[in-house]
Amino acid sequence: METPPDQKPPDHAYPDHAYPDHWEADVVLRDGGTARIRPITTDDAERLVSFYEQVSDESKYYRFFAPYPRLSAKDVHRFTHHDQVDRVGLAVTVGGEFIATVRYDRIDDRGRPASAPADEAEVAFLVQDAHQGRGIASALLEHIAAVARERGIRRFAAEVLPANAKMIKVFRDAGYTQKRSFEDGSVRLTLDLEPTAESLAVQRGREQRAEARSVQRLLAPGSVAVVGTGRAPGGVGRTVLRNLLGAGFTGRTYAVNHAFEEDRTEIDGVPAVRSVARIGEPVDLAVLAVPAERVPEAVADCGEHGVRGLVVLSAGYAESGPGGRERQRALVRQARSYGMRIIGPNAFGIINTADAVRLNASLAPEPPERGRIGLFTQSGAIGIALLSGLYRRGAGLSSFVSAGNRADVSGNDILQYWYEDPDTDVALLYLESIGNPRKFTRLARRTAAVKPVVVVKGARHSGSAPPGHAVPVTRIPDATVSALMRQAGVIRVDTVTELVDAGLLLAYQPLPAGPRVAILGNSESLGLLTYDACLTEGLRPLRPRDLTTAATPADFRVALADALTDDACDAVVVTAIPHVGETGTLDPTDGGALGTALREAASRTPSKPVAVVHVEIVGLPEALSPPAGAPAARTAPDTGPAAGPPTAAVSGDGAGHTSGAGHAAGPGGAAPAVPPGPGGGVPQDSRRHDSRGHDSRTQGAVSRIPAYPAAERAVRALAEAVRYARWRREAGRPGKVPETIDDAIDQGGAAALIERLLGEDADPRGTRLAPADAHELLALYGVPVRPTLPAPDPDSAALAAAGLGYPVALKTTAPHLRHRADLGGVRLDLADEAQLRLAYRELTEALGGPDELRPVVQAMVPRGVDTVVRAAIDAAAGAVLSFGLAGAPSELLGDLAHRLVPATDRDAADLIRSIRTAPLLFGWRGSAPVDTPALEELLLRVSRLVDDHPEIVSVTLEPVVVATHGLSVLDAGVRLAPPPARDDLGPRRLPSY
Repeated sequence: METPPDQKPPDHAYPDHAYPDHWEADVVLRDGGTARIRPITTDDAERLVSFYEQVSDESKYYRFFAPYPRLSAKDVHRFTHHDQVDRVGLAVTVGGEFIATVRYDRIDDRGRPASAPADEAEVAFLVQDAHQGRGIASALLEHIAAVARERGIRRFAAEVLPANAKMIKVFRDAGYTQKRSFEDGSVRLTLDLEPTAESLAVQRGREQRAEARSVQRLLAPGSVAVVGTGRAPGGVGRTVLRNLLGAGFTGRTYAVNHAFEEDRTEIDGVPAVRSVARIGEPVDLAVLAVPAERVPEAVADCGEHGVRGLVVLSAGYAESGPGGRERQRALVRQARSYGMRIIGPNAFGIINTADAVRLNASLAPEPPERGRIGLFTQSGAIGIALLSGLYRRGAGLSSFVSAGNRADVSGNDILQYWYEDPDTDVALLYLESIGNPRKFTRLARRTAAVKPVVVVKGARHSGSAPPGHAVPVTRIPDATVSALMRQAGVIRVDTVTELVDAGLLLAYQPLPAGPRVAILGNSESLGLLTYDACLTEGLRPLRPRDLTTAATPADFRVALADALTDDACDAVVVTAIPHVGETGTLDPTDGGALGTALREAASRTPSKPVAVVHVEIVGLPEALSPPAGAPAARTAPDTGPAAGPPTAAVSGDGAGHTSGAGHAAGPGGAAPAVPPGPGGGVPQDSRRHDSRGHDSRTQGAVSRIPAYPAAERAVRALAEAVRYARWRREAGRPGKVPETIDDAIDQGGAAALIERLLGEDADPRGTRLAPADAHELLALYGVPVRPTLPAPDPDSAALAAAGLGYPVALKTTAPHLRHRADLGGVRLDLADEAQLRLAYRELTEALGGPDELRPVVQAMVPRGVDTVVRAAIDAAAGAVLSFGLAGAPSELLGDLAHRLVPATDRDAADLIRSIRTAPLLFGWRGSAPVDTPALEELLLRVSRLVDDHPEIVSVTLEPVVVATHGLSVLDAGVRLAPPPARDDLGPRRLPSY
């Protein structure tokens, strides 16, 4: 039980500490709104008193275990004065006012106020009754726990009345290791604050539900106000209003313009008002189409009257320069202070085609048909092109978001929404920057386990983010980014055309069970082009079947039916050229009849994908689509492990006192199913493919067959589907880190060594360890490095060789000659002292003096293949493990493979086999295969080293000579730096750029 404040002993004298601004954070709450968490300061006295007055007597009783109607001046002083070490208080604010508080007080083992090294603290929460049930307490617990760990506190103690079931649930559901006891009429809870796999899963599950709900509030509003609707036709605001009405939006619509005449009551048939304040009813979404200088006024008008979210079409922000960047930051701060999320600024708009919503709050004049594809873009121009391309090809969308400068809502948020959206089967994203690549990779991997994620990335080679995108700049090459995306199951394509091509196949056809492709058609040449394209993409095409130019639609139907029932193929590509009659003219009905025949054959065996390549056959793409009113292909129940359990029960937390789950409700209040538990599965009807990568759609369902104007485009899309299906099958068998890897690992010893090497005044830019220190650190993780002895003169070289034993190698370590045997800086297999002295003289005569060359002597190791192993921390992407062959393959050809850390046994095996020169490791041209298991173990040890110690910013092992039995690390380099912030592992927070 916490003693009422005015009964506590007086404050002790504490040293002053700087305001910890890094504790400030914007968070998304369970209902999709936002709030700000920040330290309580001495200036918050009035806010604290006002907040406490709005808390019910019951909540006050639960907090203090006694009636406590008001705070005394002494209470207010205590609750607003903290030393930020032994006493810390955090507040949750909306609109600048407190809605919740939490504080901890460090205590000793007898429960008395204490200072370090005491590592336990008493914690207590209080949440305003009007905001309980929004997930505030769980968010506060995450943040106060992170603060406590930073200050050396390892446990929280809390006493809770048994009747306060909601608060007990907050602690119980947090996922921390905990103990509970019943003492003196109260429940005593002790939480170990060390993060666990369960606490991290709980945190990420809550994050997913909250962020998905915040996007759902934007895409399924019950009412929309267009702020900046012009009085005359034309203009951005009037265009958005017209598009809203044209799409048949099911909610209420309002036109807002401060310049409207006082007596104007409607425009285009909807209510017209001069401000949001005059609407008089709740507004869920506001579309801002006003000049940038008027946006703050509009945001304030919206925020003060309960608007839940904004779509800001206005330009003149970060894309316009430093002044605009600061204007953009101010916009985000202002909107979040009211609990609103923003799409934009400089956005193109949003679309939701669901029958219950029919929202087109965008500048797109022709809204897409309803479909199964979700589309996100960071560029309005690309958004227009993609919408146009999908419209021309008859493809429908479930939702569309063009985020512009994406100052707030980003692709990560949209992935959170699509993950559980039953109306979206395929996620397409055009990205120019990735604000939090670690989080993107995590979310993409989880989403890709249940539905395809296809990405095309712009600004790949510029080395900087596009104007308007204030995000960390990654230093790793684009090829590495692509490899990491593929590791997460993302289908990475190069162009927006390929994005549409792949999206169409994945949305309307089942996933192939393998790479075997049957080819049939009425053109031998087109069949051969398709065959060649299959080989280029790594597929296994069967011999093309030529139906001849005289083939009729009935012939195509029979041939396709035969191919689909053939167990020797996994997919079919149909090639077709126009049918030419005896008179030499094209048959105008050929496209319609052929399309009908192909759809009929495909519908009888819907378990294999079909793609059509055609050359100028009029009407064929349209005929390959199901007729109006036909049922769309849907999925059968999925029980595969990658999809997760089918239930939708969710445990909630309280807002100081916990309530039930916060489902995302649409305009009508219906809540879609939510994944069970933290990061669990998805609703059954949103799973298009089963965990083995096979389509599970209902037999006989009518679906669209995608048509392509070129064989290369169809085959490339099919190849992406094959690779994705293989990833899905493998994702059902997740890798692990073998227990044997723990052998010879001394994590505590390594931590102590790193702390000593870094010292108290560590250079934030990093420090390269001396060879001896690097070797000592690596040895603590079971990675021995072969010793090298300095040889500043021939006599020293001879002495070193005698100690190591012949044969030896003589090598230079000068930076310009390091690992450059081609320049003569390495002499191998020196069998005796005479050969060593001769090599020393030749080396120094040819390349320079010993002071310049820095020669060393090293014992020879068994012959093998020279490889290189690297691990590096990228500020944006996180820890990356890389592997390749040493020398020209990796340095000249860039033949390196990459995986994110921590790596599993499957990652290590894939890493070795992913490089183009991998055959050299497996007995190429009759050579003996090398010891790849030893190499895989080395990769896992390096991964573990970097993952355990964030102070290690780079490790390079080169060369690593892999022999037929065992391997030898001949040289190693390690860099240390103060540990970087690991945003994706801390308490959930919105980015602040």
